[in-house]
Formats: sequence, structure tokens, C-alpha cells
Amino acid sequence: MTLTSTELNQAYLLDAVRTPFGRHRGSLSRIRVDDLAAAPLRELAARNRAVTAAGIDDVIYGDANGAGEDNRNVARMAVLLAGLPVSTPGSTVNRLCGSGAESIVQAARMIRAGDADLVVAGGVEGMSRAPHVLTPVDDRLPMRTELVSSAVGWRMVNPVFPDHWTASLGRSAELIAEEVGIDRSAQDAWALRSHERAQAAWADGFHNGRVLDLAGLHRDECIRADTTAAALAALPAAFSPGGAVTAGNSSPLSDGAAATLIASGRRVVASGSHPLARILGSAVVGVDPARFALAPVDAVEKLLHRLGRTLGDVAVLEINEAFAAVVLACLRRLDPPARVQVNPHGGAIAMGHPLGASATRALMDCAHAVRERGGGLGIMTACIGVGQAIAVALEVHDE
Repeated sequence: MTLTSTELNQAYLLDAVRTPFGRHRGSLSRIRVDDLAAAPLRELAARNRAVTAAGIDDVIYGDANGAGEDNRNVARMAVLLAGLPVSTPGSTVNRLCGSGAESIVQAARMIRAGDADLVVAGGVEGMSRAPHVLTPVDDRLPMRTELVSSAVGWRMVNPVFPDHWTASLGRSAELIAEEVGIDRSAQDAWALRSHERAQAAWADGFHNGRVLDLAGLHRDECIRADTTAAALAALPAAFSPGGAVTAGNSSPLSDGAAATLIASGRRVVASGSHPLARILGSAVVGVDPARFALAPVDAVEKLLHRLGRTLGDVAVLEINEAFAAVVLACLRRLDPPARVQVNPHGGAIAMGHPLGASATRALMDCAHAVRERGGGLGIMTACIGVGQAIAVALEVHDE
């Protein structure tokens, strides 16, 4: 591959691999989180020996919990468990649901700054193995303490925060859906679409060569190929009496890990590899925590403005499906042209949402979906609890 002098300093996505995403308390739940993190890293290094022979400059993993077996810098633990040279460093980042994209953004920055030529970036979450933790106490001999689940959501909330900030994410998304006029039937329809498209993607071989077998699991475990509109409509509200957000139109708790190989143009040329995509740029935003569901709109618009592009230039828009309400509310505000494919192969509602790994998975799928279309611009965005969002742009050239 021939690159210009400017392109030699750019960051490229060379390869990506992930575990299947397992159901909560399902097939992957007996795997330690640090071992789970090591699995795609080991596979990525093994199948790219020509690229990694000169050494990996850093490994960056996203992880939203950090309270259990993913404590003490799970990226470094994954390096050691994967059998990489002990000279390979590792760092763990936390932007909650955007962590798996944040790792890739930081890797790309290192490369563009000249601080690295090859970085593994990805994420992990073992939500089945998230521990319960004891609340801190001020008394030397406490009369009472409390066990709190660390799997997802707010915990040990600072009392100075207003109540509307610390409402459950599902309830906050529900209120945004009500505000923009998205009803229960629309949310259930999107959930059904997610399952149908995710099932079709596996049947059509979209994930072939990019998802490794693990613990006897060969594909994403949360996909319900047999679900129906009637089955989804029969589910009770999950976050408020009579509410529209249910377990069926929300992403499920999951286990999984994903890793990507991010290289400079120099390393691309030296290895003779053909990159999957170039990382064009990224944007993060902060909003009122209660309005996190609409934050991807600001992130996408900020990124497009930074790139001098419009939504009309986008081939694929991948919006992480934390809730159907999030995707539909963002689409209502963004109003992309009909030619823009949105989550063409399903999303987290069907595949699962292991928090630290989800945005890595979404970026992988976005890049491959753009390649299916013959190349172009892809954008992945994810809402983030506590009022943030991230968006990342990829440029894909057909082989």
C-alpha cells in the first residue's frame, strides 16, 4: 500500500476481533474478567504476527466497572495473561458506555502525535461477575453497612446531586422518548428490528472471522431469533408504572471483550497490510445527566462540524442501542437522509451491551458495514451515563 507523507502519520484500524457477547449469568459468566479481556488480545496478536513482530507500543482497554477481577488495570493484566512480552505496557480507561471507543480514540491520538506506531485498543466487561461492594462507613465500629451491586447504574450517590440526575438510565431515556413523541410501539418495533437484523447478520456470515469461539459459545447469546412484536408488547414496564421502556426494548446486561489493532501509516507500509479504515476524528460532549439519551446528537453534530462534513456524507451511522428510546430520539433530532444506513446489522438490544466493550464492537461493525457498501464515511456514536456521549468517524476504502 502506498501512502503520502501526511498519511504516514495517520491512525489506521488494521484488524479487530471480539468474543461473542454472553448473556448475563450465561455461557461466559464463569470466565474471570481479566481472562475474558485477554482472549481477543491473544487472538489479535497471534493472527497479526507480521505486524506485531516489531512490538506493541501500548495496550489500552476500556472498562466501566473496575470493582472486581477487572481491578488494578485490567489492560495490563490482559497483556500478561495473553502471553505478550512483559515489556508491553497497558492502560485502562473509563468513559462508561463509551470506554471501548475512548480506548481507540486515545490510541489514534498517540499515533498522530508520534508517540506510538502500534497500539491495541479495546474493552471488556464481565457484568455477570460484577461484585457487590460494601458502602464506606465513617464510624470505627459501624452498627450497619450495606452491600451494593456494582453491575450497572448509579451507586453510592453523592447526596448533593439533584434527584433527576440520578434517576435510572431507563427512566431518563423514557422521559426523553415522551418529550420527543416516541411511543411504546415504536420502541418495541426497533427492538424487533435489532433482533431480526442481528440474527440475519450471523446467518449471512457478517461476523465470520471476527468473533472467536469461547467457552463453547460461537455467537452472541442474547439474540432472540424467535421474538415477535406480540411477545415484546406483552412485557411489563421496567422503570416506571405504565412506562414504555421494558426489558425487551433495552440492552441486556452482558459479558464480552473486544480488541482492535491501531497502526500508524508507517507501520501499515512496513507490514504490507491493507487497513480496514482510517480513523478520521472524534468528539465527546457533556450534557445534563438526565438528558444523556440525546447526547449522541450533540456528539455527532460536533464531529461532523469538525470534519467539515454533513450527515449526507455518511454511509453508515452506528448508534449504540442502550435503549430503543435512545436510538429513536437521536434519529428524530438528527433526521439523517434515507440513504444513510442506521445499525444495518442490529445492535446492543439484540447482541448485548457489555459496557466497556460495546463501543469497540459498534466501531468494528460500522467499519465492516461501510466496506460492504463499497467504502465511504462511517460514524459510531454512543450515549454515556452521567450525561456524556462520544462519536468516532471512520473512512473506509474498498479493497
